[in-house]
Formats: sequence, C-alpha cells, structure tokens
Amino acid sequence: MSSITQIEGNVLTPQGWVSGALHFSDLITGMTGTPLEFDPTDDDHTGDYILPGFIDLHVHGGGGQDVMNAGDAVHTIAHMHAQHGTTSMLATTMTAPLPDLELALAAIGRACLARQSGCARILGTHLEGPYINPGKLGAQPNFAVAATLEQVDWLRSFAPLKLITIAPEMSGHLALVKTLSDNGMRVQIGHTLGTYEDGVAALENGAAGFTHLFNAMTAMHHREPGMVGAALAHAEYAELIPDLLHVHPGAIKAAIRAIPHLYCVTDSTAASGMPDGEYMLGRQVVHKCMGGVRLADGTLAGSTLTMDQALRNLVSLGLSLEEASLRTSTYPADYLGITERGRLKTGCFADILVFDRQLKLKAVYVEGEQIDLNNA
Repeated sequence: MSSITQIEGNVLTPQGWVSGALHFSDLITGMTGTPLEFDPTDDDHTGDYILPGFIDLHVHGGGGQDVMNAGDAVHTIAHMHAQHGTTSMLATTMTAPLPDLELALAAIGRACLARQSGCARILGTHLEGPYINPGKLGAQPNFAVAATLEQVDWLRSFAPLKLITIAPEMSGHLALVKTLSDNGMRVQIGHTLGTYEDGVAALENGAAGFTHLFNAMTAMHHREPGMVGAALAHAEYAELIPDLLHVHPGAIKAAIRAIPHLYCVTDSTAASGMPDGEYMLGRQVVHKCMGGVRLADGTLAGSTLTMDQALRNLVSLGLSLEEASLRTSTYPADYLGITERGRLKTGCFADILVFDRQLKLKAVYVEGEQIDLNNA
C-alpha cells in the first residue's frame, strides 16, 4: 500500500497511552499526540481505544471450517477471526493419522506464503498432537504416537511449525524436547499425565510454555503439585483459554499472578461464529450449545471464543485494558520472538484495532488493509 491512513483516538503504545493520531500504510509510519498521564478508560474521558491487533497461537477453526479440512478451509478461518480482531494466528492441527496431517499442513504451508485479502496473517502451525499422552486426550482423537525427530522434520517440510505440543513423560520425549528447543522450536507441555517433576525437567530441557493451562494436564494438589504446579511455580509463558468456561475466573487470576507472561488463546473450533449445532473438530463430531463446544460425552472440545471477547472477559475480571492487550497481543508475539507485530510502534506492521468506549470492535486493519466487519 502506498497511501497513508490516519486514525485518531487513545493510542496504546509500548510506552503507554497517547492521545493523538496513528499514521500507517502497510506499516506504521508514525504517530502524533500527547502522552496521557491518566487512564483513558476512566468514565470522565472520551475517544476510541486504538490497540495492537490480536495474535492467537491456538486456532482450530471458525466460520464452519476446521484446519484439518485442508483445502481453502484455513482462509475461511482466518477471515472469520480477522473480523473479531485477530490479525495474525497459528493454524492448529489435531491429533490425526500422518496422511491427514500432511494434507492439513500442506494447505497451511500454502496459506503462509501470501496473506489472502480480508484474512488474518497465517504465521505457521501449532502442532497440537499427535505427540501427546493417550491417557489425556481431552477432545483429541485417539491417534497419539511417540514422537521422533525424523517425523517432526518430515512434517516441518510441509509448513512452518512454530509451536509443538508434547507430553514430556512419554518415552523418548524429554530428549526430543531438548533437541527441538536447541534447534529453535517452541515446545509446549500439554495433554499430559506428567508429574510436577516431569514438568520441571521439561522446562530445564528447553520447553517454553504450556498448552491451554489447567486443561488436559495433571491438576495441582498441595502434596502432588502436578503439571499445573510446575507451570505456576516455574513458567515464564503459558497459554490459557479465557472463555470463563474452560478455567474458573479465580484460577485465571492465580495464573496471572504466578506466570509473568501468561497469554490468551481461543482454542476456537469450526463452531466459532456459527449457530448452535454439530461441527467437526478433526475427526470428532462436536456439539455447540449454551456458548460451549463439547463431545457427545460432555467433554469440552475447544471453544467458540473470539479474541475480542477474550479481551472483554479479561477486563471484566479486573485487568486494565492495557494489561489485557499485553496478554492478547504483545506477549504472544514476544513468545514467538516476533518484534514487528503485537505493538503499535513505527516500523511495525499496521495490525491495528479500534474499540469504542464499551469495548465493541469498530475497525480492524491487517497490515494496513481495513477488514469488512459487516458480517461479523
């Protein structure tokens, strides 16, 4: 894009709030205004809130499509989530037979090459399985296998693997955690029956975070702290689903106090943005009703959450708008080592959100392109 766009309001910068204007094309070219010494969310003040675009590192689906559908499904998903403020994302796979993973990853790999108009940027893949504990599948189909470096390298040939979820207690996995981490891959602990000691060992061997903290892992008990205890005691980063269904608000607050860079994901499914009914999550049939998504036996199976609602939920729990933005934009960018997204700063991509005073999304820009919100 060559033309410069200007929007005005209360701009959240890495240095704090500025009352002024943001100038951008595909990149942010500058900003003008006055630093605010007050919280612009106070009732006595006016003006829209201008925030960095959301970065969602755990997205299975949306708009009726699932990442495992391959083909053009990922574009439908990226379009639906862009309408709710997600400007970049990781397409997340399910535990599945190798041929299914190859097809899904090939489609993701193609989508990573160029962003389709109206869509969020696909940064790569979060491989959630098949390297998980078959005793802690959650809503994952039972195709769990032990990981090998050769198979991971093969899957990486189809699409960038930015995150990989592994149960570290499985035979051979701890050594693989170290190898993958030494090679620059972000390894997350998840879908695990591991102990506190297993979690600490994985972190010492390079594991960087935890997949949907509290869910599909051993719980914390005061004499058996489990994987949750390892996260709360030692983690710098962990992802959490703040739909207020997967995790109790009190547990969310405890995690925020314990984990400095806890960040939020949707773990969204094909049911996101769709009416109640039956949808597919990989090879599983899931049911959307009463704001949640479940298997036939009642097991939670991902969510219908969108990132704009995640932001509102965090604010409803007492977080400032600034901190809620950090946990939905900046921290996930930092976790992946991305410096040109997740913040409103000259030279960064123009991934920009505009919210009104009631935190209703008014405008979304992905790399400077304004997204049509009419059908959101």
